[in-house]
Amino acid sequence: MADWSAQARYGVRFDWGPVGAAALASSSSCLVIVDVLSFTTAVTVAAEAGTQVYPYAWADQTAASFARQNQAQLAVGRGAVSAATPWSLSPAALRQAPFTPRLVLPSPNGSAICAAVSGNQTTLIAACLRNADAVSRFLGKHGYGTPAQPVAVIAAGERWPDGSLRPALEDLLGAGAVITALHEHDETVLSPEAEAARACFGATTNIAAAVTDSASGRELTGYGFGDDVAIAVETNSCHLVPALTGSAFTAAGQPNL
Repeated sequence: MADWSAQARYGVRFDWGPVGAAALASSSSCLVIVDVLSFTTAVTVAAEAGTQVYPYAWADQTAASFARQNQAQLAVGRGAVSAATPWSLSPAALRQAPFTPRLVLPSPNGSAICAAVSGNQTTLIAACLRNADAVSRFLGKHGYGTPAQPVAVIAAGERWPDGSLRPALEDLLGAGAVITALHEHDETVLSPEAEAARACFGATTNIAAAVTDSASGRELTGYGFGDDVAIAVETNSCHLVPALTGSAFTAAGQPNL
């Protein structure tokens, strides 16, 4: 991959979606995946309960087999939650569901990106508005964000009906929150792309209102999942840093890290 697309001179980089993650993975020491509505938010909720989360591409016939292989429960679609299958991509549903030690959590965006890049020798972190500050502290403590150990923050985005990437405001703001906090805690060199994400976050006076009234926020609320949006905007309420260990996200960081 040419240096111009890898943002190679910079310690903190930013890009979008599965193609952006693939482009930056091999040249970055750490990838931070941001999918505010809702994969990475759901991961933080599950991590708070002590659950290990296995990322997986959007559920198909192989997901159930993967869950069985890992002795994990398989999350279902939001609308398919029942007493027998209470786990889903909905953070609100996860808060109400009984504890499970292992959960396969498919999604077409954040989870699919994590599953696709998990084979790289790159630290992989799940970030969102809920744990942006904790993630930045974790990155700073472990030396990420410098040209020697670059970090790439990836906004997962959504999909248009034709399957193409739809840049999503909530993920831009979530990425900007991580980049802003990292830049405040440590001396870092931001790429122009990362600087633009930071500037967008800084210029947004009411993050919760912006996410709630974004296209994705209104879509979820319209389908009856407004509680998921409310959880997603609990900015810096979570002090855990889910990091991919093996095939699953586990809590790697707390406030004193």
